[in-house]
Amino acid sequence: MKLLNFTIIKLTLCFIIGVLASHFLNVSLLPSLSLTIVLVISLGIYNVFLKKSFKRDLGFGVLTFLSTISLGIMVYNIHYQPNFPKHYTRQLYFDKSSSKRLSFKILKILKPSTFHNKYLVKLIRMDDKAVKGKLLLNVARDSTTPSYHVDDIFVANTLLHPIPPPNNPGQFDYKSYLEKQYIYHQIFLEDYESLKIDSTTHTIFGLAANLRQHINHKLQQYNFKSSELAIINALLLGQRQDIDRDTYNNYVNAGAIHILAVSGLHVGVLMLLLQALLFPLLYLKHGKVIRMILIVVLLWCFAFIAGLSASVTRAVTMFSLVVIAINLKRRTNIYNTIASSIFLLLLFKPMFLFDVGFQLSYTAVLSIISIQPMLYKFWKPSNKIAHFFWSIFTVTLAAQFGVAPIGLYYFHQFPGLFFISNLAIIPVLGIILGLGILVIVLALCNLLPDVLASGYGGIIYYMNRLVEWVSNHEAFIFKDISLSLFQLITCYFLIFSLVQYLNHKTYRTVLMVLFGIIGIQMSYFYNTFNNKGDALIIFNRNRHTIIGQKQNRTLILHHDLDSISYSTSSFLKDYKTNHFINKIEEDSLRLIYEINNKFMLVVDNLGIYNTKSAPIDFVLLRQSPRINLNRLIDSLKPNIIIADGSNYMSYVERWKQTCLKRKLRFHHTAKNGAFIVE
Repeated sequence: MKLLNFTIIKLTLCFIIGVLASHFLNVSLLPSLSLTIVLVISLGIYNVFLKKSFKRDLGFGVLTFLSTISLGIMVYNIHYQPNFPKHYTRQLYFDKSSSKRLSFKILKILKPSTFHNKYLVKLIRMDDKAVKGKLLLNVARDSTTPSYHVDDIFVANTLLHPIPPPNNPGQFDYKSYLEKQYIYHQIFLEDYESLKIDSTTHTIFGLAANLRQHINHKLQQYNFKSSELAIINALLLGQRQDIDRDTYNNYVNAGAIHILAVSGLHVGVLMLLLQALLFPLLYLKHGKVIRMILIVVLLWCFAFIAGLSASVTRAVTMFSLVVIAINLKRRTNIYNTIASSIFLLLLFKPMFLFDVGFQLSYTAVLSIISIQPMLYKFWKPSNKIAHFFWSIFTVTLAAQFGVAPIGLYYFHQFPGLFFISNLAIIPVLGIILGLGILVIVLALCNLLPDVLASGYGGIIYYMNRLVEWVSNHEAFIFKDISLSLFQLITCYFLIFSLVQYLNHKTYRTVLMVLFGIIGIQMSYFYNTFNNKGDALIIFNRNRHTIIGQKQNRTLILHHDLDSISYSTSSFLKDYKTNHFINKIEEDSLRLIYEINNKFMLVVDNLGIYNTKSAPIDFVLLRQSPRINLNRLIDSLKPNIIIADGSNYMSYVERWKQTCLKRKLRFHHTAKNGAFIVE
């Protein structure tokens, strides 16, 4: 099958190119809007006056693709919230240091951290001016702190803090993650610092949140454990905030995390259930149309109840198109349906393209429909039970072929026993979901028998135990695997080439496979060459000092960590995987470090810094030394003063002011991130 012969697929690819171009090249709104208008007008003129054949005319095709790329650029900019005239950053640009009187509405309840309850909020007013934009709200946690609800409106005087970048190289970039959701600042409040405003207005998101809260209140009247309720919320209501870290990690390590995210798997099962339940409507006049409309409406109602997350939105969009095509008996191609859903989603939410779940979901679907039929041909069992489990196994294996490169690129691990958890859970997932919906409906009607509630709780309990058992086989969980963007691209090119070859064994597809293999080898050699060289890294770790000496692909760590602190320093593993480090060695801290003919002096709490062995380029202050910094600067004449996370903040602030007066660069790892010399 020649996929690119389908117009919608070509247009979707062009639209994606436009979104990527606007994101990485920072194309502004006015040029993109002007270019799109010019290209669309040119396309119209070409169509009306030249009357060429659409299929064969190269000029029309090129103009159409350029117009679609330009449309992608324009749509990205139209949705880019800082471009909005009333976005708060335009007002904040003139005054960033003083506190603001903010009026905001709760949009979404997020997973809490150790010290804060977290919420996504929508700004309404800032200093009596109507504004737009979203913020991250952090409310200090204690036993008396009430929980906030969606659609609650508050007023508070507070500072807007920028989202900090990661302090160490290779760490998860939370700042970039939030920026892709148009969140650029956060606020910190104690509960008493905000005033709740009475409001009778409710959005559909607030109504959905109230319904979820009401469902949970009803379910809590039965004997469901907190862990079971958390899974029910994830499976049926799309809310994963209450899942504890251990349970979440068990599902990740078992390769079953997709079961907890309401996605295509859940929506597909729900669609089949609705088709079965609404089958009697087919006996009515216009019953097919009525059933189609009801299924689509109910799917979107489910999406709203689940909070319209990215995963459920894309799944419901795709299956809505599938339902329409099936009920109207229109001949369609599954690739066209997938491309259409991608196009529609990105048209309204272009930043979905950068969502990891979006990438994993569509990659899994494409892998299943393209690879699973080929895997199934290897064995065609005559036994129905064997046929059933073989089908599930091939579907799971095909999906893993597709998502493995992305999973390795983002998460650096691969669950070797993924097929066990999937073979055990997926066959009964329809029963779990159908029974869960029945449990919720009966609980809302106060008709839920205790036997049914206990039985359903038992199913969830044993599912968790199974996942935990698979997760405990750590020998089959391959961790800390390095994969670069170049390797990711070449991996997918090779997978695509192999699929094409197995479908069409031609000279062209053989060449594609060979180029894919060569590409994999080139990416490996490129990474090896690119990560050669030496570097000196002063990592940031609260109350401790960690200095790394990178020598090609070996990292020597000089630190004062104990064994427990060292094992919990996950950023060291992040650095290892992201920089393709093969070997890590440990050593004690030194007073002098040398990198590329530059010398760094370490001054600890003893305050000794007399040295005449070499000119000092950098000075690292650790463990809050009591020194006269002016005298040190006059004596050593360094280019940069560095303070790591082991120092008292009062000392750091004093050193910073001294460096400002001396017009000397000052670097604090807790504020500016790790200090790196290459």
